[in-house]
Amino acid sequence: MASNRAVRVGEQMKKELSDILIREIKDPRVRFVTITGVDVTGDLQQATAYITILGEAEEQKATLAGLEKAKGFIRSEIGKRIRLRKTPELTFAIDESIQYGNHIESLLREVKKED
Repeated sequence: MASNRAVRVGEQMKKELSDILIREIKDPRVRFVTITGVDVTGDLQQATAYITILGEAEEQKATLAGLEKAKGFIRSEIGKRIRLRKTPELTFAIDESIQYGNHIESLLREVKKED
């Protein structure tokens, strides 16, 4: 279970990361990205940013490549903005919970039609 500090840092990182992606990143591959959450380990060494990307699989791969390329810049900006001694190492992961939820909803609709 994450400590209260890790949760607070994660929420602050989510806010700042969203702002950086909107205002600072100029890479045309990084578009239509939504940060759904940031999990930070209890020791504040690692952070996983969960993202949703609008588009097909090819566009998602290109967006992830753009984010990976900008990771150093993003990490340094986050470090400046939230003033931690050491900024957590950042990784990006696709959040598939929306797709999963839509799939469950469609299955429920099918079951309801059959009744």
